[in-house]
Amino acid sequence: MKLFALSDLHLSFDGAGNLYKPMDVFGETWRDHENQIRRHWLEQVAAEDVVLLPGDLSWAMTLEEVQPDLAFLAELPGRKIISKGNHDLWWDSLRKVQAILPEGVSVLQNNSFVFGDVAVCGTRGWLCPGEFADAHDEKIFQRELGRLKLSLDSVPREAGHKIVMLHYPPVNGKREKNALIELMQQYGVELCLYGHLHSYAIQTALEGSMWEIEFRLVSADHLGFAPKLLCQI
Repeated sequence: MKLFALSDLHLSFDGAGNLYKPMDVFGETWRDHENQIRRHWLEQVAAEDVVLLPGDLSWAMTLEEVQPDLAFLAELPGRKIISKGNHDLWWDSLRKVQAILPEGVSVLQNNSFVFGDVAVCGTRGWLCPGEFADAHDEKIFQRELGRLKLSLDSVPREAGHKIVMLHYPPVNGKREKNALIELMQQYGVELCLYGHLHSYAIQTALEGSMWEIEFRLVSADHLGFAPKLLCQI
């Protein structure tokens, strides 16, 4: 079994299989991006593999609208673990989201998944300290911190390695340590994946080892729309 990651798919399929929001308005890199994703995925991912998808799966606004995008995922090989991004406005209550998921697609929210001796935890995340505009940002950050703790607390003792998947970057632009990092250190997280950053913002990404945690940006355009191999279990 191989474990992959790919965030920010930004799908927008309609019932006829066309995109109602083509992404090439954001640059030539995004032209035909849905077929780039499909091609690379089919080349790399097998039925027994797992792909982590940390947020911004779809431009859909409702649970009904997102179903063609979920169908696109369901047709691809492997098990998919999805979590919420800032553009996933279709995301409703956990119960309602789980009710529409096709076979092979699971939600990461206040829980965890274990594959062999690897546990996958996570939450959406938010702006980090140093970027807050007001007390509301602080409140959301603390809520996301609590959700990550719930996810980490759900990991069974026998899981020897922990991966955290976030949508938002885990640090501010100055790469300052914060409570999110401290929580991951406390629980012995080895790898933190995140997305959200595109275009010129990719240059600000934290990648590599810091605070004894490995950080990787897995935004689709950053990875050339190809799932990133994390490990083999």
